[in-house]
Amino acid sequence: MISELIKYFEMLYNHLRNPVQVVDNEGKIIYVNEAFIITWGYHLDELTEYSVFSDNVLKENGIFKVITEVFDGKEYHTINNYTDALLNSTDGAIPILKTSVFSLNNLGNKYLVLFHEDITDMVLTEEEVKKAREANKEAERLKNNFLNVLSHELRTPLNIILGYSSLIRDNLANKIDAEDKVYLDNLHSGSERLFKSITQMLEFAQLEAGNYTMSVETIDLIGFFQSCLPNHKKAAQEKNLQLRTNFTKSKVFVDVDVHCVENAFNNLISNAIKFTHLGFVEVEVDVLEERDLAVCRVKDSGVGISTNYLDHLYQPFSQEDLNIGRNFEGNGLGLALAKRYIERLGGSLLVDSIKGVGSTFTFTLPLTQNLNFKKKIFSEEDKPLNSRRILMLDDSGDSYELIKAFLKKEFEIVNYSIRDFKLEYIRDVNFSYIIFDVNKNYWLQGMLICKDIKKNDPYKRPMIIISSEYFEEKIKEFYNAGAKKFLVKPFGKNELIKVLEEASD
Repeated sequence: MISELIKYFEMLYNHLRNPVQVVDNEGKIIYVNEAFIITWGYHLDELTEYSVFSDNVLKENGIFKVITEVFDGKEYHTINNYTDALLNSTDGAIPILKTSVFSLNNLGNKYLVLFHEDITDMVLTEEEVKKAREANKEAERLKNNFLNVLSHELRTPLNIILGYSSLIRDNLANKIDAEDKVYLDNLHSGSERLFKSITQMLEFAQLEAGNYTMSVETIDLIGFFQSCLPNHKKAAQEKNLQLRTNFTKSKVFVDVDVHCVENAFNNLISNAIKFTHLGFVEVEVDVLEERDLAVCRVKDSGVGISTNYLDHLYQPFSQEDLNIGRNFEGNGLGLALAKRYIERLGGSLLVDSIKGVGSTFTFTLPLTQNLNFKKKIFSEEDKPLNSRRILMLDDSGDSYELIKAFLKKEFEIVNYSIRDFKLEYIRDVNFSYIIFDVNKNYWLQGMLICKDIKKNDPYKRPMIIISSEYFEEKIKEFYNAGAKKFLVKPFGKNELIKVLEEASD
């Protein structure tokens, strides 16, 4: 009967790659497979004097107790780091074994099967992974310490240089000649450029290391962008660029980290101004209601981006032109940072660009989930800001220059010709009034524009018509078209101010 049982074991275990041994109730080994012979170095006929019950190694490491428990009735047991006296006597390296122990009965006789699994490679790999993880943690710690020290040791002295250079430049503005003033201006602008580059590199390193912790709050995106734009106004004016806005809502509330959205927006605006020589930079904000997203666009009429470079656009330190430093300063981190900031906020950043025509960067941000704020986004009761800006339509430019001179202390006048005017301009919440100089040659066309403005202005701002036409019937036509006040040429400053005051009532 034993021979038949051993044949059964041979059929089950001989072709397995795992070592297997079978022990009888006296502790004698009655069967081993080929894998056992290879690992232990013993054939079955060499184990006739061996018994697991007398193996001191099994007793010392507690494995003998586990084996007896299975013999006594426990169905199954797993032993980690199995070893015995036979294995310890081999000349080679002792493998790390995970052993499953289970019993079986045959005709009233009980046998124990020890199924061994060599986990040496897995354990060593885990140890290597553990060491690598610990090494990575240490590297992260050292990197963070380095970044903190670098941030302090570079930013602090640079801040001092920037501060004192600006003080010296302002204090000596009227005391030094033009050449020395250029030196001071170059010192200050160079320091600003270095400060910006270091700040971007440190921010990028923090983001890549995953060390930036977000602090999410609900903000009005429109108001936030309006507070950021004045910082870019000087750079746009120096290049004679129009820095304009186009907002379909007066308030759009989003749940964001302010630092992330501010840096992303400022990088996109700075890039747009930097790469635009003529024309405009425009900020649009719209709402995609069905997907609960705010859609923001930064458009420009700049140099554009070639299709071959678009795939590399967001790579750090990447620049389309290898000689770009000769024409445009920068380190190639602005767009890489913007993309990472926006993606951290749960949004996406896309680009549409034509070389030599301009670029549009579109990014999305999730709308707030606070119901009280969401109601305000889609409310029609919102009013425009009490802005000191006037949107003006004047083809000849004569009225524009006059009104600009009259109101230079009270208002900023933004002028468009009728030919260039687009209805999207009136979506800008920054304007408090709309002044329209209607030439008698464009009377009917002006009437149509007046009706369109009245119909499409989301903030229902007062529209003031200026014209040399003085017939009452003609004036009534514009009142019917939506004008709030009509001012007949010629007029003086006091008349203009009075009309503005009456229109706002």
